[in-house]
Amino acid sequence: MKYRTSAFLVLFLALVAVVAAGCGGGGDESSSTTATAADTSGGAGGGETLQLAADPSGALKFDPTALEATAGQVTIDFTNDSSVPHNVTIEGNGIEEVASDTVTGDKSSVSADLPAGTYTFYCSVDGHKAAGMEGTLTVK
Repeated sequence: MKYRTSAFLVLFLALVAVVAAGCGGGGDESSSTTATAADTSGGAGGGETLQLAADPSGALKFDPTALEATAGQVTIDFTNDSSVPHNVTIEGNGIEEVASDTVTGDKSSVSADLPAGTYTFYCSVDGHKAAGMEGTLTVK
């Protein structure tokens, strides 16, 4: 029994270390950083899942403001920890406004089958895009 508890504790601590490493240092990073795929599935029609967040303080901006993906099914997992309602909408290169649900203090996602090209992602809540809440998605 003691061996099981020790093994569980080692596995738990390793998991905590992996999660903490993925979260970053929490320092002041530039909002122009680029995120790449968090999850890639192989095979024909595979897909990628990208991570995107609204500024948790309620500012009208995304983190990051540039995303990259491989052509195919692309999903953007969107986190909005602020009390201001936001969503993420993708358009461009023949795609017209594919949007996630608008959420406050919650998560949602949007998926689209995207050919190579450049797309804009933005918050379609009234006035948010005009205030600068947008970014670029490059699909290769």
